[in-house]
Amino acid sequence: MIDLSVVIPVYNEEAGLPSLFARLYPALDALDLNYEIVFVNDGSRDRSAALLREQFSVRPAVTRVVLFNGNYGQHLAILAGFEHSRGERVITLDADLQNPPEEIANLLAAMNEGHDYVGTIRRKRQDIAWRRYASRAMNRLRERITDIQMTDQGCMMRAYSRTIIDAINQCGEVNTFIPALAYTFAHNPTEIEVEHEERAAGETKYSLYRLIRLNFDLVTGFSVVPLQVFSLVGFTVSAVSLVFVLILAWRRLFLGPEAEGLFTLFGIAFLLIGLALTGIGLLGEYVGRIYQQVRARPRYVVQAILEQKAAGSGEQLPLLAGAFQQPGGA
Repeated sequence: MIDLSVVIPVYNEEAGLPSLFARLYPALDALDLNYEIVFVNDGSRDRSAALLREQFSVRPAVTRVVLFNGNYGQHLAILAGFEHSRGERVITLDADLQNPPEEIANLLAAMNEGHDYVGTIRRKRQDIAWRRYASRAMNRLRERITDIQMTDQGCMMRAYSRTIIDAINQCGEVNTFIPALAYTFAHNPTEIEVEHEERAAGETKYSLYRLIRLNFDLVTGFSVVPLQVFSLVGFTVSAVSLVFVLILAWRRLFLGPEAEGLFTLFGIAFLLIGLALTGIGLLGEYVGRIYQQVRARPRYVVQAILEQKAAGSGEQLPLLAGAFQQPGGA
């Protein structure tokens, strides 16, 4: 039986992987548990896959490597790690060492207290200012729109029980936010503070656009409040516009036309057009999610898996039919 699985997505982390290996394995060895580390190479274009193969040859008994045939994103890489994990408890960890592997023991201690889901809060977050401010703003927005309570939604270092992992594996969502999804399945969640370090090497993979895109997935994937709010705004604007039109009609009938109000009408028209385009975009966001689901395409394609056979020899498995992951799990 495997007590702990550590799932780590890897994308262009060649510069930082040696440091990760040097700290991760000793930290897990010190726990005196049966563990495995599931690396998921998310189509890296550098030597990350080669370094993972080398590490597998060094510690094949506790190392598994899932190799994607392309880049599918961090959350799908984590989902693949979940589907290939075997531990009773699963911890997700980024490969950039901003979340120290030594903190894993603290997450397990929280689970020993009876919690089935342990979130984390970054202590003295080591990120640039705009990312900290943007994260706080999105945290507040998410709390208002959904019932999901996460103090720090951007910290991927989290612990999950096998029950939650099995529930996630049964979901067929193409776009989702894993910490929020796990929170909906958790019976007794909690949060703890963890250290946060500067990135050891390389650069962040999350641009401003990708952060915005991620939060769109979070908001539209777990609530229809944006549609309801926009409907309310549309109703209010329509009511105000109706009153304004009636006033203008009365003035035209009894006081005559006024050319000076032309630009006011232009301003109102542009406002209404902007609201209509915003509504179309918001509606398209939800429709797009439906479209991606009904196509039922594979969420990702596994090129190969490196794992040790029961006989004790590690080998690269060929691409099999079962490696094509359909929505809904393996």
